[in-house]
Amino acid sequence: MNATISLQLYTIREALEADPRAALARVAELGFTTVELFGMDTRADAYAAGLAETGLTAASAHATLVGRGGVAAPDFDATFDLAERLGVTTVIEPSTPAASWKDGAEIERMADELNAAADAAAERGLRVGYHNHDGELRGRVGSVSGLEYFTTLLDPRVVLEVDAYWVVAGGEDLVPFLERTADRVRLLHVKDGKLEGDLASQPAAGTGETPDHLATQVPAGTGAVPLDAALAALPSLEFAVVEFDVYSGDLFAGIAAGRDYLIERGYGA
Repeated sequence: MNATISLQLYTIREALEADPRAALARVAELGFTTVELFGMDTRADAYAAGLAETGLTAASAHATLVGRGGVAAPDFDATFDLAERLGVTTVIEPSTPAASWKDGAEIERMADELNAAADAAAERGLRVGYHNHDGELRGRVGSVSGLEYFTTLLDPRVVLEVDAYWVVAGGEDLVPFLERTADRVRLLHVKDGKLEGDLASQPAAGTGETPDHLATQVPAGTGAVPLDAALAALPSLEFAVVEFDVYSGDLFAGIAAGRDYLIERGYGA
């Protein structure tokens, strides 16, 4: 296994807000060497200082690259300036409105904008990607999910960061989906949960309502998401990214358990 273990820092957003340097130091103490950033535009100084002090690197980051709701995406150059400052090489669109994935024309617009971002990134030696929630899987274009249709429209340089938990929450069979898109998937959010109840009747992510299933997220390998098979389906995976959206237990213990799960399966710290 050559993929590197990372942590999406959204998981520890409250600790970062309270004391960013202490939060990053604790992540390093758990054995992580790589993290995935969010909120670069508001935390750049804190990230720069904390990464330097802890020796952590940030290979990837979430940042808005696609317009939504009639509002254009932020300036690519400003985003990529921040990425370069923080050592980020892959900038990933983290979310788009669930309603957008019910409209083929809207999906095509988003693909065009992400492809334009890929052009701008390539000029600076960077690349871009897309991270899903469940709306991309609930929306359908013909016989395939909105996300799978979207993938067919993307420039080959655009990578996917698949969130395993949200694919299952969206009603898609995770492993076959990964097998069909494996040539695109370079990052996987290794996230688990019980995912009980009628998932289709619960609100999609980003609608302003919180689905009940979020309250039942658990450490990797202890829930309903077939993570072992998912990882086996991705021979070109570069980063296995631990994340919780919500966690009711000891958060840092849950993070450590996720890292241990990946270490036990041969992934690199």
